[in-house]
Amino acid sequence: MFRNLPPITKNLLIINFIVFFADYVFGRYGIALTHYLGLHYITASEFHFWQPLTYMFMHADFSHIFFNMFAVMMFGPAIEESWGSRRFLIYYLVTGLGAALIQEGVWALRLQPILSHLEPLTAAYFANKVVTIGASGDVSGILLAFGWFFPEVRMFILFIPIPIRARTLVVIYALIELFTGIAPTAGDNVAHFAHLGGMIFGWLLILWWRFRGCEGFDAPEWRIKEWIQEKWAALFPKRHPRIKRDEDSKDYRDYHYHGSI
Repeated sequence: MFRNLPPITKNLLIINFIVFFADYVFGRYGIALTHYLGLHYITASEFHFWQPLTYMFMHADFSHIFFNMFAVMMFGPAIEESWGSRRFLIYYLVTGLGAALIQEGVWALRLQPILSHLEPLTAAYFANKVVTIGASGDVSGILLAFGWFFPEVRMFILFIPIPIRARTLVVIYALIELFTGIAPTAGDNVAHFAHLGGMIFGWLLILWWRFRGCEGFDAPEWRIKEWIQEKWAALFPKRHPRIKRDEDSKDYRDYHYHGSI
């Protein structure tokens, strides 16, 4: 199966696992690559210009990299084969960079008011503790693209016992990330807005390519409005008026309408 993967998908898997293994080896010698390659807050002393690119190849533990790379392996090949390897790589990097940009903006809104009231040394210490790593922003963008170009594909998702359409999965996933980002639970260290940032920048990039008339972007698409109307009609079907005839009359004027929606 791995041998049959398209080149960019295959190489992304290889690079991510190489970096993960290198992080483990260096960690055994007391060198944390996260300090150098993870995405820090832009005002932190440990922030470097390359981190918005390198952070997407870093992962916290095996489960983190496993689920991210599993998603890349599941959804990436279909997108790469539809768009071509070059465009897929551009999309992957843009969604990751977009996720970093959104995350930096969220930090600016949430952290800066707090840091501004702390002593300089204390503020610098806490600023360096805020780090984001992982390819989840890229994965979210890939999921959006899959739902856009293959909206009717039905999939079985873990913990969901029934098949679900790709476009439905995208909407549910985006709503969950939005709500958990706005109201995170105690101990939640997931960068939910980075995930949404990957989807937003993926959506904008697809729209740009469609606007330019790029080849391969005439695939069927779906729109939120039509999807909501379809689901609303399924939940609340229109009822046709019922006609009741007076038993003692055959005249059509004696037919009465009884309720309608």
